[in-house]
Amino acid sequence: MIKVCAAAVAASVLGLAATPASAQFFLRSHDYHGEEVTGTEANLGQVLPGATPVELRAAMAWNLRAALNVAALQCQFEPTLLTVDNYNAVLTDHRSELKDSYDTLTGYFKRVSKTPKAGQSALDQFGTRTYSSFNAVASQYNFCQTAGSIGRAAIHAPRGSFNAIAQERMQELRNSLSPWGEQQFPRYFHPESRVPRLENICWSKKGEWQTKKCGALDFPPPLAAVNIAQR
Repeated sequence: MIKVCAAAVAASVLGLAATPASAQFFLRSHDYHGEEVTGTEANLGQVLPGATPVELRAAMAWNLRAALNVAALQCQFEPTLLTVDNYNAVLTDHRSELKDSYDTLTGYFKRVSKTPKAGQSALDQFGTRTYSSFNAVASQYNFCQTAGSIGRAAIHAPRGSFNAIAQERMQELRNSLSPWGEQQFPRYFHPESRVPRLENICWSKKGEWQTKKCGALDFPPPLAAVNIAQR
């Protein structure tokens, strides 16, 4: 794991542009930025049929709150991200706006459900599914780094602007759930995962390959360069 100080030194030596961050896992991280959303876009969260623009904004805010909560739980392996402190500060600084978002969502599910009990059940399911949708097992570094950046932006933003941050950066946060690795340097990999023939007939007692019996040794396979940034 590369800390920001190491990344800065490497950037200075190599002439690279270092991106400011509390924790820098790669010399160059993948760019996850996305367009501002309204809540109607695909793959941003659960679909809310018949929701008004106000209700969709409330859903985006609750999605962001859930994501920062997940980050507080999953990203403690890197303390400099401050995901726990940022999340707690968000709950304090934006308490009123978060309450309004929750009340708006509660009203939505009551409105579209047949009974108050069904509405509460649908709201509970919405919360559970929203939290589970931020499963970052395959892209933990990217998700944690992105959530850390958004958390810092949220605690420095004026009160009453949490919904705006959610709309501006929710696509970026969702994008960060897709795994990407180092973007600055190419990597090499074996295009085929295989081992040489291991039959006794192919090897002498000294461990030497027997070309006459088994043909030319085609191991290891040739290396192929793959630039992760272009995949």
